[in-house]
Amino acid sequence: MASPDAHIDAVIFDYGGVLTTPGRTAIAAWTQAERIDPETFSAVLKNWLSRRAAPGNPLHRLETGEMPVEEFNRVLADRLRTEDGRPVEPDGLLARLFSFMRSDPVMLRLVEDLRRLGLPTALLSNSWGNNYPWEQLDTLFDVAVISSEVGRRKPDPDIYRITLERLGLPAERAVFVDDGAPNIEAARQLGMHTVLHDSAEQTRRNLAELVPDLRAELPQETA
Repeated sequence: MASPDAHIDAVIFDYGGVLTTPGRTAIAAWTQAERIDPETFSAVLKNWLSRRAAPGNPLHRLETGEMPVEEFNRVLADRLRTEDGRPVEPDGLLARLFSFMRSDPVMLRLVEDLRRLGLPTALLSNSWGNNYPWEQLDTLFDVAVISSEVGRRKPDPDIYRITLERLGLPAERAVFVDDGAPNIEAARQLGMHTVLHDSAEQTRRNLAELVPDLRAELPQETA
């Protein structure tokens, strides 16, 4: 977190799992609906997304825009199996997964509250080729940095620097909210204040420690 006297001029938010349904919830609903063996998907995440994941793996290349979604769908489908051992249909695979990820109205309201207090906000997201609801997000964020558009992915320090440059701020004047510990650690190493997201309520409380004016927005019992 940060010292009580931190001066914050902007708040940067991750998208999936922070402003939406938790990723684990969406994945569980998707695997259940399609009867995909969840262990096969967990193995993929471990190989491609863990701290020990090999650089340049298919997921990294998807996030940086180097691999088209259609190709990634085929590569991912080849590694998955249904509960009865059948192959998984690759066409539209990621779109089907993301259909179970819904916006979190409580978190979106938090972004709105910050903007009403006069704080710029930014979106910083590793894209899985998903379609962002820009009709909703455009009015909430002054800056949007998407990994596939800039060719960098969290936790690469460069993507944080790009975001800070677009905000026109040094690292110590911004807060970064993410649900991934490695992404949080990378931001902290650059000097940013950080909030590891677990729930909308806890994130609001943590941000209120850094943005005193936000405390007035808290329910009375938590203020």
